[in-house]
Amino acid sequence: MMKTLLGFAALILGAVPLAAQTAVPLPAPLPVSPRPNLPETPEQLASRQQSKAADTQIAEFSRSYRAKVKEARFSGEIGIAHAANGVRSSVMLMGAQDADGNVREPAKPWRWASVTKQVIAVLVMQEAARGNIDLDQPVSRYLPGFRSANAARISVRQLLRHQTGLPNPDETPANSQSVPSFYTAAFEASRDPLTGFCAGTPKDEPGGAWSYNNCDYMVAGALLEAVTGKSWQELAANRLRITYQPIAERTPVSTITGINGVTASPPTPESWPGFVEGKPEPTFDITTFGAAGGLFGTVGDLLQFDLNLASGKLLPPDAMAQLWDGQPELGYLALGQWAFEAPLRGCAAPVRIVERRGAIGGVQVRNFILPERELALAMFTDQAEFDFGEIWQGAGFSYEMLSLAACPQGTS
Repeated sequence: MMKTLLGFAALILGAVPLAAQTAVPLPAPLPVSPRPNLPETPEQLASRQQSKAADTQIAEFSRSYRAKVKEARFSGEIGIAHAANGVRSSVMLMGAQDADGNVREPAKPWRWASVTKQVIAVLVMQEAARGNIDLDQPVSRYLPGFRSANAARISVRQLLRHQTGLPNPDETPANSQSVPSFYTAAFEASRDPLTGFCAGTPKDEPGGAWSYNNCDYMVAGALLEAVTGKSWQELAANRLRITYQPIAERTPVSTITGINGVTASPPTPESWPGFVEGKPEPTFDITTFGAAGGLFGTVGDLLQFDLNLASGKLLPPDAMAQLWDGQPELGYLALGQWAFEAPLRGCAAPVRIVERRGAIGGVQVRNFILPERELALAMFTDQAEFDFGEIWQGAGFSYEMLSLAACPQGTS
């Protein structure tokens, strides 16, 4: 609107004959008092030093990562970002390339796959922080129409930790391309999270060992809609852009910049379709993954989400503590992500790491947050067979890239 108004004003001024235009003297500038040279507080000094060290580390990462990418024949896109006291100070998108090093167009939307679950868990925790959801109450309290035999026995916390015993869409009969039928047009049963496949005969008792299952987060998406009156798609598109408030949608809101295109609407065509064994991935319907894997966004969008989450913009401290409470007996599974400490090459002590990974078809994603360092690393590949390795094993692509991102190299 401002551009339109300015353009209109210029048009009117240009229509006035030059002789009729009268110069209007500008007012004299106000005197400016000298700014006192105040000493830095210890907190300001520590923040400046942390920011400088992180910027230096990111610059080193940008100089050194290409050799590792080339050696691993990585095809995809990598980004790294750092914040200081919640304010983004450095974001570097390392560019996109194929396995032969040919440059691809960067900053295009990727499938976030199961990183969607990380987002859904944050949205559920926002409602928990507002007192609208009790994590230890049964799901049936909020979803009385959920027809699962386990509905009154599954807590919301168990839903987010994959301890429900619900049926698993990945175990529906596969077609000739090895795609489970649930994710194809051939699936004839209902996908309604509350009355369809996910409400069918449970596989196990709730509350035991965790078992990865997309139905858990499909139901969590329905839970969000029941509590908020808004779809999970709308919540994901809007709430990641505003700072958490104890009262939802209270105005005025504090807008967060840097997140532009997170959406559950697949781009057509996809910028980064996947490949399996060097061939185009099998056909499937990405929308059938729903709240378990249906989001799209750029690497930059994901990095900004990570920094906003780590700096407390999306959740208050108590909710953050529960979100990232990795349980050793569950393999350090927290709520929608894994949280653990692990040694990295070059760091003097083990580093606290929050990890979320995902894969749909030929696309894989690894998303890492280092909360105490306010550092995020996101990696996407279009190759189903690419081996990221495991951080806890102290080797592999993820370990090497995260060590390079977080720790001074050349030291032990």
